[in-house]
Amino acid sequence: LAAAQAAGAHVIDIRSAVTREPEGHVPGAAVVERLVLEWRLDPSSAHRMDGGPGHDDLVIVLCNEGYYSSLAARDLRDLGFHRATDLVGGFRAYAQAGLPVDEEPTRYVD
Repeated sequence: LAAAQAAGAHVIDIRSAVTREPEGHVPGAAVVERLVLEWRLDPSSAHRMDGGPGHDDLVIVLCNEGYYSSLAARDLRDLGFHRATDLVGGFRAYAQAGLPVDEEPTRYVD
């Protein structure tokens, strides 16, 4: 994940605050609530997040365990983000592997 981020990938954390706050955050990830994901990322949306990904960028979505993020990545591919994918095992597998976790999000997009 860190190598993908260093190469320019956009990491999007769609976990709810109920799990994000006690468990922590992936460094460099942008928190985007699942409810607003499509219109915050879609380049044609008037409410697109600043600096959001383009259709050709790698977008890696993460959730708690990698299930919900699979559906979100599918929906992003339907919007034209042909390189959208998700993090296998989600945040919990990431943290269990001993990878860095921050107490606060790098970026929160509401």
